[in-house]
Amino acid sequence: MNGPPRIPEAGPTRWSGRFTGTAVLWGQRVFFLVVTVLSGWAIYELFLEEIDDGDRQPWVFVIIWVLTAYVLLPRINRLLTHIYVPDYFIGRTRTADGLLGDPVNLAVLGGVEDLRSAMLSVGWIEADALGLRSSWRIITASVLRRSYPSAPVSALFVFGEKQTLAFEQEVAGNPRQRHHVRFWSCPPGWKLPGGFDVDLVGAATFDRSVGVSRFTFQITHRIAADTDTERDWVVASLQGAGATAHHVRHFSTGYHSRNGGGDAIETDGDLPILHLGTPTRMD
Repeated sequence: MNGPPRIPEAGPTRWSGRFTGTAVLWGQRVFFLVVTVLSGWAIYELFLEEIDDGDRQPWVFVIIWVLTAYVLLPRINRLLTHIYVPDYFIGRTRTADGLLGDPVNLAVLGGVEDLRSAMLSVGWIEADALGLRSSWRIITASVLRRSYPSAPVSALFVFGEKQTLAFEQEVAGNPRQRHHVRFWSCPPGWKLPGGFDVDLVGAATFDRSVGVSRFTFQITHRIAADTDTERDWVVASLQGAGATAHHVRHFSTGYHSRNGGGDAIETDGDLPILHLGTPTRMD
């Protein structure tokens, strides 16, 4: 008779690969810890120097703001949200810093290309990818009030991934105000709470102005509190493209909260599921 199956021994390559991955991970953690500590120290020293110096230098406060908003606070937020914010689906997006973002208030049955075609056919414009050039363009457009209909949107995350698609409608040529919606492709086999099959989930909000985040002090768009109105605006648009809507009442409890930028948000908790012409999954 044959003996019990032989379990392969872990060879040097396997162990060396595991050791290398662990070393890289700890190296990254140490690096970010050092950056956070040095940033905090720099902010402290610059702030004390400005207080003691009778000859104020405005540019020093700019350096303090940049270090605080874009280095120190994001690192602190990532640390705290990693501990306290659930990493599973709770009907909220997350910012790059891990803060809870806008409510997930839409779902779609249909393919990514079907959704893109439907949105474009009813007057929505797909947002440009976020990069140095597009970021600079949206900054100058906002300051100079120049139209930028395909301005990029910030990255928000669902399922640990940033948005698959993003669309917008600029209001009266003003880049500070726009209807916009992000969509995320769902993982294979994933179902909404309640057992609903969907292909994408979305978050629709209205940008009312440009301001400063209350949580990180970064420059960002500020959204209107009534997220349900923007949700219904997107639903009406897709119905105009031939989609049908099934509303899941009280998908979540209605609530008032704040998003990752500190803006007040409110919702009744309903979730429309939009069926496009060629759904890839069925209930």
